[in-house]
Amino acid sequence: MKKSLTLSLLLGVSLLATDYSSVIEVPDASKIIEKDLLAPVGIYKMPKGCVTDDPKAIARGSYMFHNLNGGNAKGEAPEGLKKVDANGEDKQYGNCVACHNIEGAVGGGNVGPDLTAYSEMFVKTGIRDRQFVYQKIADPRVDNPNTNMTVNLTTKLFNEREICDMTSYILSPK
Repeated sequence: MKKSLTLSLLLGVSLLATDYSSVIEVPDASKIIEKDLLAPVGIYKMPKGCVTDDPKAIARGSYMFHNLNGGNAKGEAPEGLKKVDANGEDKQYGNCVACHNIEGAVGGGNVGPDLTAYSEMFVKTGIRDRQFVYQKIADPRVDNPNTNMTVNLTTKLFNEREICDMTSYILSPK
């Protein structure tokens, strides 16, 4: 028994003393972090004719605002908007309603500012302009580097037309 215990202890100590570094995977964290870092802040000029009162553009903006992704989106995508991206994956939408309240929002969030009557309150009074709204959706870090809002155009989550549609929706009468 004593011999067995001594042998067990010696074996246990030798296991603890063994160098296992060659069999433990240690990824290069700097490469992982570099891959996940956002590009520098993007300053975007709103394209000419971006904001419109076209009901189809407003419908697309509304759909993106109120839905997370194509696979779980409520209802049919409006004309000109697809539920899948170029790779056949579910298209990611804004799900802006998770953080923002707006007229007609179901489950409107209270993390971001309330966008109800945004145009009346901010744009028509001259406090903000359409360019500000477009930029804020495209890359909100321009005036708040610590924002939790999704960076949409810089990351290519959305294209210019989709940002225009969301801007049109937010600024439209509801």
